[in-house]
Amino acid sequence: MQGDTAGKVDPWDHVECAMALVATGHLTEAAAAYDWLASTQRDDGSWPAEWRLREGRPEVVDAGFDTNLTGYVAVGVWHHWRDRGDLEAVRRWWPMVAAALDAVAAVQLPSGAIAWATGPYGPADRGLLAGSSCLRLALRCGVVLGEVVGDPRPRWREVADRIETAVATATSGDAEVSDAIFDPKHRYSMDWYYPVLGGALRGPAAHARLDARWSDFVVPGLGIRCVDDHPWVTGAETCELALSLAALGRREEAARLVADMQHLRDADGAYWTGYVWPDDARWPIERSTWTSAAVVLATRALCPSPDSGGSSGRLE
Repeated sequence: MQGDTAGKVDPWDHVECAMALVATGHLTEAAAAYDWLASTQRDDGSWPAEWRLREGRPEVVDAGFDTNLTGYVAVGVWHHWRDRGDLEAVRRWWPMVAAALDAVAAVQLPSGAIAWATGPYGPADRGLLAGSSCLRLALRCGVVLGEVVGDPRPRWREVADRIETAVATATSGDAEVSDAIFDPKHRYSMDWYYPVLGGALRGPAAHARLDARWSDFVVPGLGIRCVDDHPWVTGAETCELALSLAALGRREEAARLVADMQHLRDADGAYWTGYVWPDDARWPIERSTWTSAAVVLATRALCPSPDSGGSSGRLE
């Protein structure tokens, strides 16, 4: 939700904030965040796409099943395991993770993409490149968690592999092929860097993808654009690109981006969501908790803490 006033809550942003709580040692609060998700999960394994706070209580305003919003919980629980090594917590949240990823895997399309949403008339006929890339990461995290709790899920590995193939095909340079697999969202920076952030692209292909559109999105001294056709930089996207760069070993560029977006930091430490530079204006007028969470996670990746509980579970 927003840092100042009651705003929207969605499962993805909620998990991102829980991860930031873990990274800063607020373990009781993080556990409460995951326990609340477990208590609000629907019978089909999904969550509503959006709640809003009404008189201090969450009220569903979008009951849709967005696959990426649902699957991301696996990344958060894996992150908790990697950071804290708390097997009891993983076991408590495992049924929630398993139900969520089973729901996601059930709507994989023949192309290998995950339908971006599903509803009364069935799943969408295409995926989103950013969403499927993120779900590839979630499924890989789920595979590790299954091994940790003694409930292996090899099918999720197969689903993740098919996503990886779809992403490689869609990013090979043929726009017509790409648009047949994924809804075209080329103007969005997330469409650009999420194949790298989600691990679907690595090595030379990942470097080439980031380099190809660097000048379209990166605004030196400010951060990165959310969309390539508006003079609007956003803090969360900037920090996620920094995480993508760090994963490729490009730590100097990553650190520069995190430094560049510090103009969004308010006096009390909260972060504004974005900035329109021709107008010298914050927009939207909100200090979003997920932006602050992205800053925390990027900073932690660049300056790892020696105090992490840690575990041996690694992604392949």
